[in-house]
Amino acid sequence: MRDPLPYVLILYYSRHGATRAMAEQLAAGVESNSGIEARLRTVPAVSPTCEAVEPEIPDEGAIYASLDDLRHCAALALGSPTRFGNMAAPLKHFIDTTSTLWLNGTLIDKPATAFTSTSSLHGGQETTLISMLLPLLHHGMVYAGLPYSETDLMDTTAGGTPYGASHVAGQRSDQPLADSERRLVRAQGKRIARLALALQSLKETA
Repeated sequence: MRDPLPYVLILYYSRHGATRAMAEQLAAGVESNSGIEARLRTVPAVSPTCEAVEPEIPDEGAIYASLDDLRHCAALALGSPTRFGNMAAPLKHFIDTTSTLWLNGTLIDKPATAFTSTSSLHGGQETTLISMLLPLLHHGMVYAGLPYSETDLMDTTAGGTPYGASHVAGQRSDQPLADSERRLVRAQGKRIARLALALQSLKETA
């Protein structure tokens, strides 16, 4: 029986679908590399009503993430819309449950990256990406953004930052990914997968 392929965990929260669309494009970038696959996972919304619970399986899209998804991943891509220049509460809530992984050093030396979407061009994309970077560094992960060898970073009038891919979704959150945004998020997926394979081989020979 063949060993399962290593995977990049693409863990995201998406309320209106923009971040989900980015996650799917990033997955395509991951799987443009041979020998690795993408695993899409989401998180449930956070309700202010304590008695309210989400169904165990979402009505559509990716299934909810578990700590085992994170524990066994070769790399992590974290995606969130911006909320006042920060990641959305549902994603932060999930990250706050990962203390056991931190205590055991489970994620140390695994590559990680982040992506985001906003309604407006200057809606806090860069600060949101940095807010997602902080817990990844606490976990000892190796952060990988987007290098300027991706020439769309120089020319974009939509999303795109060196901290990670981004998307301007518009006031109604219904603006599709621009061509440059799609190329950048795919490039980010391709890069994080390549790094995952390289770092995994280093671990195996250490």
